Parts: sequence; C-alpha cells; structure tokens
Amino acid sequence: MRMRAVAEGTGVSVDLLHDSGRTALLFMLVAFVVTFVVTRVVVRLIRSGRGPFANVSVDGLHIHHLVPGIFVMLIASCAEFLLVPHGLVRDGLAAAFGMGAALTLDEFALWLHLDDVYWAQEGRKSVDAVVFVAGLGVLGLVASNPLAREPGEGTPFFVGFLVLNLLLALVAILKGRLLLGVGGVLVPFLALIALVRLARPGSVWFRTFYPPGSSKRARALRRAQRRGGMERVKGALSGVPTPSEATGRPPVEEGRQRAED
Repeated sequence: MRMRAVAEGTGVSVDLLHDSGRTALLFMLVAFVVTFVVTRVVVRLIRSGRGPFANVSVDGLHIHHLVPGIFVMLIASCAEFLLVPHGLVRDGLAAAFGMGAALTLDEFALWLHLDDVYWAQEGRKSVDAVVFVAGLGVLGLVASNPLAREPGEGTPFFVGFLVLNLLLALVAILKGRLLLGVGGVLVPFLALIALVRLARPGSVWFRTFYPPGSSKRARALRRAQRRGGMERVKGALSGVPTPSEATGRPPVEEGRQRAED
C-alpha cells in the first residue's frame, strides 16, 4: 500500500510504502548477522592455518576487512540516497549495507584503539559492538514507534509517558545496561528491567550509589564474575580468553580491577 504525504507550504512529497522499512531492516539484520558469523569463521580458519583462505595483502600491506566494509556501506548508502529505490532493490541495498556494517564492526576494537588488537583482550569489544547492534536491530523489528501519539490521547498523558520512558532509559544507561537503555527508547518500558538489576562494575551508577563496603557493590562484583551463556558465546566468537584466563588472576580480583577502572 502506497501513501503520499505532502508537507504543507513546501511542495515536498514523501512516499511511504507500507512495511517497506521493516522489510529492509529484516534484510539488513540477516545480512549483518550472517556476514559477521561467516567472517569470524574465516578468520579463525586463517589463524589456524586450515582451509583455502588467507589474509589479503597488497605490496606487503595487510588489508583489514573493515576497509571493504566501509566501501560497501558508502556505495550502498549513496545508491539509496541517489536512486531512492523500492521493493527488492531497496532490500538488496539494505542487505549490502548490513554486510558492510558487519565487516566494519567486526574490527570495531581496531578503529577504537587504533591498533591491531583483533586477537587481544581488547578485541572482545568488537563482539560486544556487534551483539549490541544486532540486539537493536531485533528490537527495531518488534518495536512500535514510541514517539507516535495515539488518536485521542491527551497531551499531558503523552508527554508524561514520553518523559518517564526516557528517564527509565537514562537510568539503564547509567547502570551500564546500554542495550536496555537504547532499546528502551524503541520499546516502551523495556528499560524497567534495568531498575531491578544490579549496575555493572565501572558504570556511573556503580561508582555513585555503590560505595566501598556496601552489599550491593559486593553483589555486583560477584555477579560480574559469573560467565553466563552470552559471555561464553562472545568468548567463543572472539577467540580470545576471558580476562582471568588471560592474566591468571582470580575472578574476584578481576572484578575489583574492572570496578576501579
């Protein structure tokens, strides 16, 4: 279903295709996840010396895969702006952008630290960034528009709801729960989960409201040492050891060090 909206007094028209944005997001998300997984498999095979794959080098210069990723994103986004396509063409460009984003974010730690830390402990930040973005993509598929005002909804109620939701999202971010915080803007009251969870060590909330010697501080440090299912998945994807495995220090000492940092 096609709808045309014309901005009053400007003569500018905008075509709105029913569900086209959500379909493009789905293509982008699937391409993003698949490309990231395939990339990690390939680099692990290269590192172990198995398979037909090898690092790409030009005149002895190693070309990181974020380089083609950046160019793919630039080409896909420029084509989207210039052609303004619909249907499968738009979905294809969305998938291409997702592929480029995955190649680029897979080396997020490299362009964050300006150093080749892919297999170092800092390289785990790349996996964190990919999981964060993929999580936002999933939320975007199921989210309603929190800024849309329902028909007949009073202004005070709408403003109060919006302010409350944003405050909950802010608390989640201060607690170090970034996915819940940003996702809470997309999905109303999702950030409520952060209210009943402990703050992450090192977060603003942790440093401000969990003084040394408090029970909440001790519980948060203990909770940080539990390597849950998601942490095991991210560790397997990154191919680098956990902090305690890398340093040989006990888990509790690692938690205290992260809190001080």
